[in-house]
Amino acid sequence: MSRVLLLGLLIYALMLLGLATFQGELLALALPLTLYLGAGLLFGPDSLQLEAERNISPQRITQDKPINVRLRVTNRGGHQEIAFIQDPLPEGLEIVAGANSLLTELPPGGELELNYTLIGLRGLYQFNALQAHASDLLGVHQHRQTVPSPGEAFVLPNTPRLKRVSLRSWGTRIYTGSIPARRGGPGVEFFGVRNYQPGDPLRWINWKASARQGDNYFSNEFEQERITDVHLVLDARKRSNPASPQGTREGNTQGSLFESSVQACAALAQALLRDGNRVGLLIYGRFLDWTYPGYGKVQQERILRALARARAGESMVFDRLEYLPTRLLPIRSQMILISPLVNDDLPILIRLRARGYRLMLVSPDPVRFVARNLRRSADENLGLRVATLERSLMLKRLVHAGLQVIDWDVSSTLEQAVLLLLKRPAPPLLVPQPWPSI
Repeated sequence: MSRVLLLGLLIYALMLLGLATFQGELLALALPLTLYLGAGLLFGPDSLQLEAERNISPQRITQDKPINVRLRVTNRGGHQEIAFIQDPLPEGLEIVAGANSLLTELPPGGELELNYTLIGLRGLYQFNALQAHASDLLGVHQHRQTVPSPGEAFVLPNTPRLKRVSLRSWGTRIYTGSIPARRGGPGVEFFGVRNYQPGDPLRWINWKASARQGDNYFSNEFEQERITDVHLVLDARKRSNPASPQGTREGNTQGSLFESSVQACAALAQALLRDGNRVGLLIYGRFLDWTYPGYGKVQQERILRALARARAGESMVFDRLEYLPTRLLPIRSQMILISPLVNDDLPILIRLRARGYRLMLVSPDPVRFVARNLRRSADENLGLRVATLERSLMLKRLVHAGLQVIDWDVSSTLEQAVLLLLKRPAPPLLVPQPWPSI
């Protein structure tokens, strides 16, 4: 209820009661309230007519980097004795310098500026409008206005840098790249010997093989290196991505295993696109978020923006990897799954491998992640050891099925846990990691 209406009702009630009871005291009590209300209406503020212009710099930034916001407000209406301006913040952003609100006086044509600095978790943040509130000195009459001031800021995930990543794919494209194509032609690694053809450089001639054959000359043939299609699949199911028992913020890498998966996915995408490969992204969780495969920096920006929006969630439809949309992922293409895994994922991954997918698994270790934040008793230690053995057995079965498996303890750097295994030319065996001391 507005203050004007409340005062009017109170004055009316006092006057009516005074006239009904013939008590002058009640009429006298209504007199100062009437003067207060009349002065407020007489000297009340004009209606608000504000315009706002927002400047966000930079609009694209990584986590834990500052975002500077400047908001310029112009008064196109009358004089405002008391004006309160506030810029609501999207959830996930936090002010580290300055203020997003101001109490001031605004003359006609006057301007004011709000300057403040934010940091935030990864995500897309939309700024829609600021809230303005004006009143007179007595606080009787008030006006409110929602002033449009659109803007947006993209907070991208942190991307650890990986060096060149070597893959062995069954299917390559026609363009030159870094993936061994298992075909003879120009390259670096020796592939075989063929008959000499006019135009072959002399340094390609295999003199030993030519000497053994007598009349014929033979040339060395090298393995071609081409690009390939790589499909990144990020597991965003809540059941497979445990949070820290300490309940820290979602955007903190130490508070959510899913954040480590997002960073690993961003690093792999950056390294593969840098080598010229065609990379796509599928986020599998509450719903399907599909980024069509592409090349270069434009595709990297698309993938980073998709990862910035990614959130772990639950879905009755996509609760299991069984419903992975394989029609989007051509057979014999390279698939990289970033997932901590759950027990019922094992037969599904083996089935995908049998259908002809070249499958690599980057698996952040959920057991070590949870164990690092527990005050472990004897029973909890026993449970953790059992869980570790179950996980080790599951990953070994995947290795025996032909998958390339990377068991990643997120307490180590991504460079150590991923790069050394990916750079091996042959599919690496599972390297067990020592259990932390109790």
